[in-house]
Amino acid sequence: MGLDIAFWFLALVGTAAALSVVLLRNVFRAALSLILCFLAVAGIYITLSADFLAAAQVLIYVGGISVLIILAIMLTREVSQGSPANKLRLPAFIVAAVFLGVTIFTLLNASWQVSTASPLTPTTSALAEKLLGEGGFILAVEIAAALLLAAILGAIVLVREK
Repeated sequence: MGLDIAFWFLALVGTAAALSVVLLRNVFRAALSLILCFLAVAGIYITLSADFLAAAQVLIYVGGISVLIILAIMLTREVSQGSPANKLRLPAFIVAAVFLGVTIFTLLNASWQVSTASPLTPTTSALAEKLLGEGGFILAVEIAAALLLAAILGAIVLVREK
């Protein structure tokens, strides 16, 4: 019962944050709403007993992607103006409405097999063994982190004032 309440609360928070990402005119506040949306998705993963996905969501999206987006926003000028008016607003709304209709149609007409039983074993032990164990892939993760850091530092050097 408690997990159901937590799931629906996080779903509500995630939906509100996603809507505010789209509707806010201030780009920095929209990025902060995106971080809240990512955290709500991680919370939903926790309520679904997918702890590895929750950790990956926090590390990759909240920790990496959000920092890159905020860094890009901070390095641009005139952030407070927001995005200019777009002439394609009506066609974009029509495409989004058609996509929403197709998604709702698919959700209502699919037979969803739901299991009420929790996983018997934790989901992270096998993945952690593959990543950190003998012959694991941790070196590739460390190299990717170093490349991202080099890209961020290169962007700062290119954009800074003389």
